Amino acid sequence: MISTKGRYALRVMIDLAREGSDGYIPLRDIAERENISKKYLEIIVKELVGAKLLTGVSGKGGGYKLSRAPEDYSVGEILEVTEGSLAIVACLANGVEECPRADGCDTLPMWSELNNIIHDYFFGKKLTDLL
Repeated sequence: MISTKGRYALRVMIDLAREGSDGYIPLRDIAERENISKKYLEIIVKELVGAKLLTGVSGKGGGYKLSRAPEDYSVGEILEVTEGSLAIVACLANGVEECPRADGCDTLPMWSELNNIIHDYFFGKKLTDLL
């Protein structure tokens, strides 16, 4: 399940894509337009900046803007920053040790297939598809 944090991250990215890349957009403006708490958005944009999806500048004239063109972002990469792994079951997450039961697991093919569908859907959907 995608949390509020992931959904709000997408809303921030969409908002910034709509506003264009001419300058930095103050977080309070995004919070007002999206009707989201500025405090909560501070947490989210910090993660997005850390992942280099956004560029931020503090002080007068500061704010946030996309680091790349909107068509260069996939929904999957945005969600993974805020949600972590999008794997449907823990044994399919990146970087985990292979489950000792994997060879005899009757349900693993089903989970793998669903995991691939979800991955392909979110990573195939671009930010511009949501505008």
